[in-house]
Amino acid sequence: MSSNPAKNGKSRNPNTLAMILGILVVILAGALLYTWTHGKDTEAAELDKLPNYTDVKGMIKVDGIKYDKQPHLGTSKAPVKVVEFADFKCPACKDWTKTYMQRFLREYVDTGKVDYYFMNFAFIDRDSYLAASAGEAIYHQSNEKFWEYAVKLYENQGDENQIWATQSFILKFVKQNIDGIDYARFQQDLKNETYMLDVKEDFKTAGSLGVNGTPKFMVNGILLQDSEYKTLTAAIDKELKQAEK
Repeated sequence: MSSNPAKNGKSRNPNTLAMILGILVVILAGALLYTWTHGKDTEAAELDKLPNYTDVKGMIKVDGIKYDKQPHLGTSKAPVKVVEFADFKCPACKDWTKTYMQRFLREYVDTGKVDYYFMNFAFIDRDSYLAASAGEAIYHQSNEKFWEYAVKLYENQGDENQIWATQSFILKFVKQNIDGIDYARFQQDLKNETYMLDVKEDFKTAGSLGVNGTPKFMVNGILLQDSEYKTLTAAIDKELKQAEK
């Protein structure tokens, strides 16, 4: 006996299936378009938030390094002052910190031979400036926490050729990685660009001293020609010998 599919409720109208599939495709395409457009809008908004030196107004007096305004490690009684000029987006700065910083601190800073300073030379892109201003905001709360920020940010460094140190990235990064600061204060300082003028002053001062890339080192006021560790230690040892005379 033959069965009647219509009576058994198993029939499917091909036009109905095609219509359902068409609706699903339209919904999916709309969702993808919204996600893509929203993502682009968010990205554009993030880029708009990035600072630019030309927009930062204020009086700047380029008159040598103001050591009392820079994060440092060591004692002011040390016979040698070493300044590192750095950009948080700089891969070579990241490599130097990872490879040599702890050794340098152990051999020269912890022994009282060197007072070690950090100075911004944020030149790679606009998010360099923002990352630098975030560091300044943390430094104005805690010198110790600034160094924690510097080391951990290098560990999480993005591609040098891409904008990655956006406001949203830095706020999330600091919240998740830097304890012991007033986060609400930091958030306001970052959004209000409270310390961008300090970053700009660092940049102009470093440039006036001949800094044209990162990392660069200055030993007792003398800018070194390269950033090799042996060049740095040789310059320090020379100054230490002079101090002994």
